[in-house]
Amino acid sequence: MSKPALSKRTLEKLSQPQLDALVSLHQRFLEGRIGGRRASLKHMDLSGLSLKNQNMKNIDFIDVHMQEMDLSGANFQTATLYACDLSFSNLNDANFSRADLRGSTIEGADLEGTDLEKADLREGGLMNASGEEDSSAVNFRGANLSGARLSGSLANKTDFSDAILSGANMEDADFRGAMLDGADLSGADVKNVQFLGATLSQAIFSNVDLNQIKDRDKGVDFTESITDENVGKPLSDLEDSLEKLIESHTLWVKTSGEEGEQLNISGYDLRDLKSLKGLQLTALKATKTIFFGVNFYRAQLQSANLMGSDLRRCDMEESDLRGANLTGARLSHSILKNTNCSSLMFGAGAFQKFAPCIFDKAVLRYVDFSGSDLRNVSFRGADLSHANLSNCDLRGADLSNATLDKTNMDNTNTENTNMDKTTKGRAFSLSSLKEKESD
Repeated sequence: MSKPALSKRTLEKLSQPQLDALVSLHQRFLEGRIGGRRASLKHMDLSGLSLKNQNMKNIDFIDVHMQEMDLSGANFQTATLYACDLSFSNLNDANFSRADLRGSTIEGADLEGTDLEKADLREGGLMNASGEEDSSAVNFRGANLSGARLSGSLANKTDFSDAILSGANMEDADFRGAMLDGADLSGADVKNVQFLGATLSQAIFSNVDLNQIKDRDKGVDFTESITDENVGKPLSDLEDSLEKLIESHTLWVKTSGEEGEQLNISGYDLRDLKSLKGLQLTALKATKTIFFGVNFYRAQLQSANLMGSDLRRCDMEESDLRGANLTGARLSHSILKNTNCSSLMFGAGAFQKFAPCIFDKAVLRYVDFSGSDLRNVSFRGADLSHANLSNCDLRGADLSNATLDKTNMDNTNTENTNMDKTTKGRAFSLSSLKEKESD
């Protein structure tokens, strides 16, 4: 994962009153009043502070740590934020038009409605010990840029992996060589966007007119993307309406298979379905099925076979996934709060058996599992980067070979949890951040 090269200097931490004083002087500068001074910071730490609705136009920040800040509604028009780290900050409705964000890290941040028109998002970096510049791509991995204005932006080689760009205005932007693996561009305006050399594996282009892309015929590769032209089997191919098939499946479950028929929708594209909320889908067969954005709130999915399916941005809160098989499934940005993923019990007495819920090799980046029962779940080889596992019960779970980069495990019960060969990266903990703030 690319990050800007960090300064070797110790970063000085500013308090909120100190930052407020800096903002006041900058406001006087913008108004041309006596005593005003342009805000200029290098190698400082502002993490956790607020610049909400402040006018920071024309500021000059270099290598400033701005993690978990409230920057919503702030004006950074024509500002320099070179090689800064804005990870996990709230940038809703902020204005970064014509701003210099080269080499910055904006991973996991919320930029819904943010204006990045003609912003400079190209590579940038800081000088290393040998006096050479360590270049780094701008990092928007997992960020929410829904409805953002990126028209005319210079975003070549920028990392938008797993980012949400739904409804974004990207007209005339330069995305050559950008990383958009797993990104959601549903409904985005891509008129005259340059995508040559961009990686688009598993990127979602629903309701996007790909013919408007500049130089599409010169080698832009959408073969591994999900587009309106590249989908699974449509619902119209089913032998009956899905509603009737679900009714038959419900009867099949209630009568233990004596009546009705088990539902098998493997390989279908259900993106337009929108909701399966609260339905009885026990033992559903749906391998390699596209469920992107479907609502499964409180759905009964015990023993469901969802291997290799696309469940990104699904609402599965309070669903019952006991004994379900989600091996190799993709669930980035999905909500699984308070789900029951514990083992399903079969039989009784000496014949009693336990079927665990399986997420082996699943992509679970940015998933919210908070408060869930994950006892005995198999997460072998799964990618749980940035996932929220706070207040979960992980007793007896198997996380061997899993990736836990910046995973939130606050107040999580890990008694007898197998963490063998786990790639922990920089595990993320809210409590540890609070401890740092209080130091």
